Amino acid sequence: MVRAITSRTWGFAMTTSESIRTGHWYGPWFRYSPVFLFAAGFISVLVFQQGAHAILYAIGLIPSAPFSASRTWPLEVPQIWSFAFWGGVWGIVYGFFEKWFPEKFFSYWIAAILFGAIFPSLVLWFVVFPLKGIAVAAGWDQVRMASHLMLHGAWGLGMALLLRYRA
Repeated sequence: MVRAITSRTWGFAMTTSESIRTGHWYGPWFRYSPVFLFAAGFISVLVFQQGAHAILYAIGLIPSAPFSASRTWPLEVPQIWSFAFWGGVWGIVYGFFEKWFPEKFFSYWIAAILFGAIFPSLVLWFVVFPLKGIAVAAGWDQVRMASHLMLHGAWGLGMALLLRYRA
């Protein structure tokens, strides 16, 4: 039986051991299969994040074109496939936290966009960039930071669409 208890003060779906399907090996951790979450994150990068990248590139906000085939360090894979892989990993992280998103329609979409915009961007700015020798938080360049938030927010929107309207 799937049952969610909604908190009256915040409106969030509070999950209990009764509210998660336990018929699957991933039952207490995720609402959806981790394989599906990875695939949704992967696809969300290719469709939604790169689509937003194309729009921002077309209006001149981002200097680089979408679907970059430049090689990444250290594995020398094309950058788009690296982005898609990490989008899949973030899809699994998204799936873990998604069970606590608000159940109301509009609130769910806002939570998905905010999750996508905030958490991957923070990791990019304060973990990935320093590891790559790039200035923390894109050197505090507000345009680059805003573009990261928009691109990752588009990824979060894509995750929400793919999970809510899966076949």
